[in-house]
Amino acid sequence: MINIHKKIKGVLWATAFTSLSLLSSCESFVELGAPPTQVVSDDVFKADVTANSAILGLYNGNIMVNFIQGASFYPGMSADDIQYNYTNSAFEEFENNALTSINASVENTTWFYGFQQIKNANNAIAGLNKSQTLTPSVKEQLLGEAKFIRALSYFYLVNLFGDVPMSLTPDADYEAKANSPRTPATTIWAQIITDLKEAQTHLPTTYVGTFKGRVNKHAATTLLARAYLYNKDWANAETQASQVITAQAYTLPAPADAFVNTSTETIWQIANTTGVSTFGANYLAATGVIPNFSLYDTLYKSFEEVDLRKINWTGVTKIATTNYYFINKYKVRTGTGNEYNIGLRFAELYLIRSEAQAQQGKLVEAKADADIIRKRAGLAALSSTITKEQLLLAIEKERKLEFFGEWGHRWLDLKRTNRADAVIGGQKPKTWKSTAVLYPIPENQRLANKNLTQNAGY
Repeated sequence: MINIHKKIKGVLWATAFTSLSLLSSCESFVELGAPPTQVVSDDVFKADVTANSAILGLYNGNIMVNFIQGASFYPGMSADDIQYNYTNSAFEEFENNALTSINASVENTTWFYGFQQIKNANNAIAGLNKSQTLTPSVKEQLLGEAKFIRALSYFYLVNLFGDVPMSLTPDADYEAKANSPRTPATTIWAQIITDLKEAQTHLPTTYVGTFKGRVNKHAATTLLARAYLYNKDWANAETQASQVITAQAYTLPAPADAFVNTSTETIWQIANTTGVSTFGANYLAATGVIPNFSLYDTLYKSFEEVDLRKINWTGVTKIATTNYYFINKYKVRTGTGNEYNIGLRFAELYLIRSEAQAQQGKLVEAKADADIIRKRAGLAALSSTITKEQLLLAIEKERKLEFFGEWGHRWLDLKRTNRADAVIGGQKPKTWKSTAVLYPIPENQRLANKNLTQNAGY
């Protein structure tokens, strides 16, 4: 596939809950605590206990923490979402939409950890399929989880890079895959949808364990609805979103309660030992200290004053003469708390369905779903005479104000709707170019694999 396979050959990370990454004022993300345990993939799938441990390793440890970083903070900086407040040349490239092919963050986090997740998921899927000794229900559950993780990883890689090498076979075959060319994005998307549909069949609607730390059928359906939306398959996006909404398994709590680890809105969250999220650790700051990240002024000022999301999910700290508008969704920065890294929230289903319905001309239904999100935020309903074009822009704005700072939603939304030129180009006219909607293929990967072509503009 690519040369990252040579770095960790034939292992699965299997520590269940390791410490979080924290960002120091002037340094990059650092993983705290002991490294994960390595388990040889040939042996791990012989018993339920060790197989479960291996799958837990897909969710946790250094790989997942860095995957969250690559999927959240970097795309957030590429958009009009979050900005980094200290000196870091690699981060400045994201903020200026002027990435280079030697950007260390692109290669060492976004590319590397995305493919590490895929490699480990492939190993797990192969081991599970080969195993004849696992309890059938356990095997089904674990297969569903591994396919979800693989789909999630490819979802971010294809959105950020476009065509990328695709592998569905275990790590033992890495030598044959080391010089693989890039696979067309349409093929990657088809595999994402296949994996999620298969995950639906494998996974139960109930959760294994506590705190929704392992995906269930509703999580697979949520990501599948998103995949259909991104591919403009409006009917299927609506259908899949409706399946979760009508299941009545989740509710929309008040914004103040949305991000605790017992939130009724959470569909999937990534647990940790301290109850301090990666997001809280990086978005909050000690009193009198500049936060690592803050919101763009334009985003902060796009809230209505009465919006409960502004009241509960943002804050302002004044350092010298500068106001820093920080993200306050997660309330705990250090020590211990009751917050995990939330991966999927129920609110997204209403906005997916709203957009899908609007695109199909179902304006009454689309407005009703958008108004559910607005009502939770304490806002008035949209106009009953709203046009399709106005409604789509209103949904875009709701997504911006709902998901700021989370999993790169804003950047991916602007890309998939072809709105990046108008929005980002208008805010960053000196550095923006249309080709910046895709990140560069890392130069070191292209040196190791001569079959990897480069994206336009790099």
